[in-house]
Amino acid sequence: MRTKLALMITLAMSPAVFADDKKAMEQAQNMPMGNMQMDQSEAAAETAKATGTVRKINREKGTVTIAHGPVPELEWPAMTMGFKATPEQLEKLNEGDEIGFEFTSKGMDSSITSIEKQ
Repeated sequence: MRTKLALMITLAMSPAVFADDKKAMEQAQNMPMGNMQMDQSEAAAETAKATGTVRKINREKGTVTIAHGPVPELEWPAMTMGFKATPEQLEKLNEGDEIGFEFTSKGMDSSITSIEKQ
């Protein structure tokens, strides 16, 4: 039982799993979880908007790490995390870009649906 609990806590504390970004992982582990909803069995994919700064792009894995502000629709605090993105979305981005983006989120699985530089 303790192993299962430890695994659940580890997974819940790793929102930057797609990012390959040690700093993002460290920030996520220290982040207050507050009202974040983690139960993936009940959660339908939700759409939300945010603004942020591109921290890292991994074209091979199809991910982008973004330091974003709070996301009121999902009751998320500001944080740095990884998002899935298409090759077309990633080719337009550079590290350090200020962006506005929309994404879908189901639990800890978040995918960008649209993105543009600010």
